[in-house]
Amino acid sequence: MGTTTPPRTLAEALRARGDESLAGLLRARPDLLNPVPNDITQLATRAGTRASVVRALEHLDRFALQTAEALAVAPDPAPYGILLSLLTGDGLDDGEQRDDVGAAVTAALPGALATLREQALVWGEDERLRLVRTARELLAPSPQHPSPTGLGPTVAEATAGMSPGRLQEILTTAGLHATHDPVSAVAALSALFTDRTRMAELLDTAPVEALSVLDRLVWGPPYGEVTPNPTPPVKWLRDRGLLLPVSTRTVVLPREAALHLRAGRAHRVPEPAPPVVTAAAERDPQAVDRAAAGQAFTALSTVEELLKLWNGGGPAILRAGGLSVRELKRTATALDVTESIAAFWVELAYAAGLLATDGESDERYAPTPASDEWLDLSAQHRWTHLATAWLPATRVPGLVGGQDAKGRALSALGPELDRSAAPDVRRRVLALFAELPPGTAPDPETLLRRLRWERPLRGSSPSGEGTDLRSRLALWTLNEAELLGITGRGALASQSRALLDEGENAAAARLAPLLPEPLDHVLLQADLTAVAPGPLERPLAETLSVLADVESKGGATVYRFTPGSVRRALDAGQAAADLHAFLAAHSRTPVPQPLSYLIDDVARRHGHLRIGAASAYVRCDDEAVLNEILADRRSTGLRLRRLAPTVLASQADPGSLLEALREMGYAPAAESAEGDVLITRAGARRTPPRTPPTPVPEGPPVPDDTLLGAAVRAIRAGDTAATVIRKDPAEGGPSSTTSSGSLPRTTSAETLATVQAAAMTGTAVWIGYVNAEGAASQRVIAPVRVEGGFVTAYDHTADEVRTFALHRITGVAELAEDGKG
Repeated sequence: MGTTTPPRTLAEALRARGDESLAGLLRARPDLLNPVPNDITQLATRAGTRASVVRALEHLDRFALQTAEALAVAPDPAPYGILLSLLTGDGLDDGEQRDDVGAAVTAALPGALATLREQALVWGEDERLRLVRTARELLAPSPQHPSPTGLGPTVAEATAGMSPGRLQEILTTAGLHATHDPVSAVAALSALFTDRTRMAELLDTAPVEALSVLDRLVWGPPYGEVTPNPTPPVKWLRDRGLLLPVSTRTVVLPREAALHLRAGRAHRVPEPAPPVVTAAAERDPQAVDRAAAGQAFTALSTVEELLKLWNGGGPAILRAGGLSVRELKRTATALDVTESIAAFWVELAYAAGLLATDGESDERYAPTPASDEWLDLSAQHRWTHLATAWLPATRVPGLVGGQDAKGRALSALGPELDRSAAPDVRRRVLALFAELPPGTAPDPETLLRRLRWERPLRGSSPSGEGTDLRSRLALWTLNEAELLGITGRGALASQSRALLDEGENAAAARLAPLLPEPLDHVLLQADLTAVAPGPLERPLAETLSVLADVESKGGATVYRFTPGSVRRALDAGQAAADLHAFLAAHSRTPVPQPLSYLIDDVARRHGHLRIGAASAYVRCDDEAVLNEILADRRSTGLRLRRLAPTVLASQADPGSLLEALREMGYAPAAESAEGDVLITRAGARRTPPRTPPTPVPEGPPVPDDTLLGAAVRAIRAGDTAATVIRKDPAEGGPSSTTSSGSLPRTTSAETLATVQAAAMTGTAVWIGYVNAEGAASQRVIAPVRVEGGFVTAYDHTADEVRTFALHRITGVAELAEDGKG
């Protein structure tokens, strides 16, 4: 094909592209690579399939989509000038179309057209632009699927099947010369509607009410319902062809008439430029960084508290998967947050691989072994771990509490929370943040408008959540970024910019100076409380959380010592002397006497009663204590009886008996079968090693340059094999594989002789080959060696050296001297 010959098909247009252009197509539409097309023709066919075209349209920005929509209602093929006029108008609309908008459209149209060409949605030269057939079918108007432009069918399409007599009546009423030829009649009516002067004269005679009807239809939808006896204005329009019948009760405004009323514009408002994201507030960048760092520290504390809350085994899993509403509410209460925020923290810990299911018969959620490794990291690296788990996660906590397409409730950690568009939205929102000057908080409404312009068709969801899922994901991203400390006071923090641009280590280095240093001391007070004036070192915090209960949080954490908390520490194996030494070592104030008395008093009574398995028993050396228990009415439900002066037996299990006696005010201790006190240590339950949940991909991954280069070479080689000119072995003349498409057929002796000759002369031959799986293919090979029943050759189709079994070659043919033809 000569360089000046315009392409006749999409395949020819793709074949004329350079390798870089083909790689750009495969990068923009990676679904075309699965699997790699055999040749250019197969690539063009796949690029025109409905699923692939829909996916490509969904990735267009607003103006590129408007350009494709204009081509869908333009003549096929359409000159560049016609396309431009559909987007700018004909300039005769009394100034409604501002000159600056027209200039912006004129400047932006070449770029939009280049995008459509790159993605193989449009092909052909500027004077013969063609929208691929599938895209035209998707964007063209029909009664079932109105055009996005709001335009109806052409006069020719709307009058198809109309009787010649009815056409003559319309022409006569419209003041046109009547003709018995339907084609001429349709052409005459179309010419009237596209003639600005004659059309204006016709509308000048229209009743005011008729013009009002046109005003309601002109920008779409162009269809309207009529009664068997239409009103005079509708009848006036129908008699002159300005409304054409679609059915007995439906009429349509033909495209040519609508374009006249629109002054030639396909869209009411062309949007050639993306909306500008404006600033809602300008803040001090350092204040933003400090606020984000403070929230990052709160995020770490919340996740640590969640892990501690589920340390000994978390809530049970619903049969359908996920957390029950009651368990989520209980978790929210424990974390002192709302249920929606609790769902975010639970999902974040799950996405980061810190929480998972334990896989037991009574399956529950619990921390993973990776959570212990995470807790050992520095605070800044713990934060980067959470942030990098959040960015690519496809699970959307904002959906919790809603319903799926079947009306079923969506639960936290449930199976229906994945939305493949979430990572793309998150990264795009943060990228728009990063484009603003440091310390600038964007206006959310302008940010949403920008996202809608960039992906106008990407809002729908297969779960039936409406047509604006992308905007909802963006709003959730704003809230989650603030909770996680990605942003501070509505602006992107510098450590987050470093995370996006430079990686985790750079972000951790920026964040470290902003986080408070952990403390190794508390302040004990006489009212049995301890005040931690800042974050505590991990060993101190873990021990203190067992010895005391958290009473309040904030800039300082207040712990309260109670008999129950002290008993919990004794149950964990601590002795009274250990507790006294611990408090003395870590308090900047003297240990209050009431606290020392509390520890000694609880320790003196701790373990005085012993609980074991009988079903359960109570053992005590003091008979009076056992008499007191038997006399207490609260022990009736335990069904106690005396086995010996110092032993009581119960039909309750040891755990229930232990809790019941503690509620009665005693301090019993559990003992083993050997009579030793059992030490209960918190946080012993862990899941088996688990990997974090894998994000659900939105589509095929974008291939890297290496894969793209190999794919382009394979397609080129396959195209060479498919279009090469070969010699017919029977007649010795040239023959194109594209004419027959069948595999060459030669005898074994002819095959062997031909490939041996090709190996000696270093020429390429065309073969048919059937592999071990029975798949047949055509290949162009350059034989190097023929021995042992195998041919070693350079395979132009695969761009590599391969070995072929001679008995699997169906036939061979020499190539014509002009090679590719």
